[in-house]
Amino acid sequence: MSSFVTLLPVAAAALRRRKAAFAGSYLALTLGVTLVATTGTLLDNTAGDDSPLGAPSLHKVLLFSAAMAAFVAVFVVAGTFAFAVAQRRQEIAMLRAVGATPRQVVGLITGEAAVVALAAAVTGCLLALPGAPALAAWLVARGAAPDGFAAHPAPAPLLTAAAVGLLVALLGAVTAALRAGRVRAVEALGDAAVDRTVMTPVRWACALAGLLALAGTVGYYLAAPTMPAAPGDQPADPQLASQWVLGADLLTITALALFAPLIVPPLVRALSAPLARAVGAAPLLARQNALTAVRRTVSTATPAFLTIALTGTVIGSTAAFADAMTAQNRATTAARYVLRPGATPLPDDAAHRLTADRPGLRATATTPTVVTGLGAAPADFADPGEDSPASAPSAATVVDGDLATAWTLPVVQGAAADLHGPTLAASTDQARGHGWTLGDQVHLRLADGTVTALRLALVYRTQLGLDEILLSGDATTAHLAGAHPGAVHLSAEPPAADRLGGELTDARAPGPDPGAHYAWIATTTILGPALLYALIAIANTMVMSAADRRRDFAVLRLAGTLRRQVLHMVALEAVLVVATAAVLALAVTALTQYGTTALLNHRILAGQAAIDPHLPWLPLGAAAAVCLALAVAASVLPSRIALARAR
Repeated sequence: MSSFVTLLPVAAAALRRRKAAFAGSYLALTLGVTLVATTGTLLDNTAGDDSPLGAPSLHKVLLFSAAMAAFVAVFVVAGTFAFAVAQRRQEIAMLRAVGATPRQVVGLITGEAAVVALAAAVTGCLLALPGAPALAAWLVARGAAPDGFAAHPAPAPLLTAAAVGLLVALLGAVTAALRAGRVRAVEALGDAAVDRTVMTPVRWACALAGLLALAGTVGYYLAAPTMPAAPGDQPADPQLASQWVLGADLLTITALALFAPLIVPPLVRALSAPLARAVGAAPLLARQNALTAVRRTVSTATPAFLTIALTGTVIGSTAAFADAMTAQNRATTAARYVLRPGATPLPDDAAHRLTADRPGLRATATTPTVVTGLGAAPADFADPGEDSPASAPSAATVVDGDLATAWTLPVVQGAAADLHGPTLAASTDQARGHGWTLGDQVHLRLADGTVTALRLALVYRTQLGLDEILLSGDATTAHLAGAHPGAVHLSAEPPAADRLGGELTDARAPGPDPGAHYAWIATTTILGPALLYALIAIANTMVMSAADRRRDFAVLRLAGTLRRQVLHMVALEAVLVVATAAVLALAVTALTQYGTTALLNHRILAGQAAIDPHLPWLPLGAAAAVCLALAVAASVLPSRIALARAR
């Protein structure tokens, strides 16, 4: 205790001298806790599938949003606190030279980090109180959450976010402090200027674990095109497939981020090779600074890498699934025209009114609904608990008419013509998950609360854009609780369809699937907050880096370097950092995009259709441009101020 008290003046002096580093650490953790607490609070207010009809599961969207927020926050916060400690190597070297023990150094840095982290955690939780309602209102306004959905603050998400933020911040600071405390005093002074050992044993262990997991992911991607596509042999659920792909994307990004100290130097050397032949001093200095100060380069490149890589992989995967959904729907559509609601809902008897004037016209109305139960016996409905699988709602579609008029589905068991009377059809995933076989009686609760028994008449391979339960309209139309048809599928162009107020489209050129709209809303919800945080982190780390180089700038000025040359050097370093991040992000995006396309073509579409792989160049370019603009501005402006003070 006395040794720590002795170092209190040193801590106070460090706080005054390194305001930018402490402020940067505080800002990074504050926003990270805010992000995790906001998404966690909304997640705490959802349970099961409480989404509007046609929209993706709100619970799943918020779950992935919270996971994405935590993923980015962990990297940024840990990197920022470790970078703040690494900036103090010369100061730590001086402390070791005058007799400070490694234990004292670690205690000093841990105490400082704990104070900053505690203040940031409290501030982040307070900012989440208005942040969660704002995000909830945004989801409701876009139809991704039901009317009335709101954020009700609860202590558990706030405390969890604060605890995770504190733990990550302290781990980042302590790991860097232990590394600094192990250096002998004589070596410390010589090691203060150049980074020689960046990969610590802990980082090696994490990186090797990530490499093993990445090898499994790459192996699956490479094997996907050659795997047999037997009927029904596919991932348990197309939605789960998209989640698995997102997990693989994050795993790939994590593995490269952990190996960044090994990958970045040779990549910077290759990208900056033209600068080695430059005549001016600024390009040469920019290249050498980026190569020698590896920790600074990696710390400033990580947020840019996360921003560009997440943009490319998540948007690329979403676009691939949207293309696959559209291609699969086009392949299975049997109708010639489809009438969908316009400004007003379609009337309940829309199909009958369209065929009344044209006897040869076949029309099938499909109405989205929700069923609960899916039990094999009436006993499944006896006092189901809140978490009981029998009480979980499932999206379903009521087919009023001939199923073959609407879709040509890949049948595994039964026939489309058998879907009439008290029957239902189920996807292979639903049948496998509930243990159903063709002909089984399935008891379920309809939208109006009626419990009925329907015979399983058809099992079809799971489709991306189609509900996994289809109900015969003969037995269920009267129980739709006021729902209107979502579409009317027609065998030919109907007369005077505009009288119903709907929008008639050519089924052979349907355009993007309407469900893709919700997919992009879900992507924005999952990716948007994390990307905004990563962009702020880019500016934050650049400002921290520039504020720490005042002495370097003074030396350059004394050596005769002009101010514009110094600023040119700083700008070039920022360009190198973002270029390095962009190249790594492009590699990640290419790997995951080609893997996702192979998975879709050979494991989900399975011969029904095929999509071509393509990189999302526009989002990648936009993300790289935004990162570049932020990095240059956030490094040049503080450097200009530092140069003015270094006169």
